[in-house]
Amino acid sequence: MKILLLSRMLRIILKNVCKNLFPFLIKSISAYNASRVMIIGVNMKIACLGAGAWGSCLANLLAGKGYRVFLWTKRKGISGKGSLVITDDLREATRGADLIVESVTSSGLRECLHRLHDAGIPKAPLILTSKGIERETLLFLPEVVADVSGDDYARGIGYLSGPSLACEVREEMPTSVTVAAHTDSLRKEVARLFSTPYFSVYPSDDVLGTAIGGAMKNIVAIACAISDGLGFGCNAKATLMTRGLDEIRALGAMKGCRRETLTGLAGMGDLFATCLSTASRNYRFGRLLARGLTPREAHEEIGMVVEGVKTCVSALEIGRKAGIATPVTETVYSIIYGRAEPKERLKALLVGAIRKEPAYGL
Repeated sequence: MKILLLSRMLRIILKNVCKNLFPFLIKSISAYNASRVMIIGVNMKIACLGAGAWGSCLANLLAGKGYRVFLWTKRKGISGKGSLVITDDLREATRGADLIVESVTSSGLRECLHRLHDAGIPKAPLILTSKGIERETLLFLPEVVADVSGDDYARGIGYLSGPSLACEVREEMPTSVTVAAHTDSLRKEVARLFSTPYFSVYPSDDVLGTAIGGAMKNIVAIACAISDGLGFGCNAKATLMTRGLDEIRALGAMKGCRRETLTGLAGMGDLFATCLSTASRNYRFGRLLARGLTPREAHEEIGMVVEGVKTCVSALEIGRKAGIATPVTETVYSIIYGRAEPKERLKALLVGAIRKEPAYGL
């Protein structure tokens, strides 16, 4: 009888322990995954994925600070400085990494995430730096991470963006950017990690807003470059930039982002740099269209990914589904894909019927 009572008491105790302990463990594991704290030091290993202009620039910046940096790329003839190791082996690049910095373009992010999982993704924070919208799903890049890797993992990512032309950063010209993350510890650690006497990093907690600003500005830059190439002047360009910022803020508001994000470095700042610089690929693409080249010819002449070309398709579709007017995006789309005549199409946008000015506000 005593044994039977003891057995029942043990079962009750175990039941209560499991009932209360398991949710605590699950919550603790989720919190750990979301924070994935890293310890900054010269011996920390950083995996940089993608060796385009921006990816190789960031890899060299970090290597120049003395960190052990592994740059993963399939491209040949890539060189680096300091402690930079270049490899085409993803496992070698990410094994034991304390931080992963992504720069593989928006269209390559999903495949890269799947390859990371196949390789045994390390428990390290992921910092996104590519800009764009996934064409098939209409997801911004933090949303792609959540779709592939789950919400818990996505809460532990960061996003580095802002007015940061790679050619100027390589020359160590003064540059300021935003790093957005959901946790205060990750924001501060990544800001410290990337900061140099010429590269300032400001923390934010608006990850999706940072992504939207970085994606949408490329479309506006193409429109501004076409305008410049046609000789429409500064008044027209200022109008396009203002209307473009209206569209960015409208999409951001629809996604629940903060207005100050899109009028800060990650929004307005990035927009200004891309629309004003001849070093921008999106700007150069627009100038080539104004010269009379076809989109295919312009893309071939640049020889690199022009994110705004695909982003305008996705942004237009997002706007239409949400009932948001995106006239700048629609104009760029019609010139690239509808073969509209650039001069007439842009003039129709700039000198339209009298209407109330958009009022999304600052």
